Amino acid sequence: MDNHIKNNLKFGILVLLVFNFGCKNKQDQLQEFGQNYNAAWNSQKGENVASFFAKDGALIVNKGTPIVGREAITKFANDFMVAFPDMKLTMDSLVIKNGRTEFHWRFVGTNTGPDGTGNSVDFTGFESWKFSDEGLILESIGTYDAEDYTKQVSGKINN
Repeated sequence: MDNHIKNNLKFGILVLLVFNFGCKNKQDQLQEFGQNYNAAWNSQKGENVASFFAKDGALIVNKGTPIVGREAITKFANDFMVAFPDMKLTMDSLVIKNGRTEFHWRFVGTNTGPDGTGNSVDFTGFESWKFSDEGLILESIGTYDAEDYTKQVSGKINN
């Protein structure tokens, strides 16, 4: 097992312990988890993103077909990383809402990968996380304005 995955599993167990014992640093632990997840997106290695998910974890984007399992999540992340080699994800905030954690983000990059348009994008969204018993992401429901993203990447922005 990759050391990055082992470290995330250890961190996930720590997060679980924090949740179970009501530690005063719960928000701090979630903040660290969010920052590490954000760094994984900026690593240009999809497997780093996938390591934050439970083995059978799912990512659902804009009510689309669930992307299930680390291999599929790795491919999904890699597709963005290849399409936007200069991509930069920024964590805007973490919000606990209805028993889930919302990871609010901003994505900036230029579509210069294979068959890219050469156009830049700057859009925001969020993921709503449900954690597994191991403290990893069991389910992430992602939301962003797909119409705005498509306009930006295609260069068809109305001014």
